[in-house]
Amino acid sequence: MENKKEEITFYEELIKDNPDFIQALIVLAELYTHNGLYEKGLKIDKRLSEIKPYDPIVHYNLACSFSLTGNLDDSLRALKKAVLLGYGDFEYILEDEDLSNLRRTDDFKTLFSKLERVR
Repeated sequence: MENKKEEITFYEELIKDNPDFIQALIVLAELYTHNGLYEKGLKIDKRLSEIKPYDPIVHYNLACSFSLTGNLDDSLRALKKAVLLGYGDFEYILEDEDLSNLRRTDDFKTLFSKLERVR
């Protein structure tokens, strides 16, 4: 656990000096999420969506963070945006544990049935 804490601290220091260091932000968001620090991960994912507004992976990760924090309406919006921007790994959407909260909603089921028809 101490090693993970040191790694998080390392990336936090990197972005303190350079708040738009995209690669460091991506890694830090993943570290936060993998360590159950979902609110912190969400904050970083929101920041990334501001820096890279047209990146489908960024919006997919944002959808995951919203789902993990229980913000299901925002999660669905971010997932729709990710798909509109080109995210197309629909099998992964159905398997990703980070989206399990969202997948239980009727809105997700409606969206996914529409996606299945157009693919």
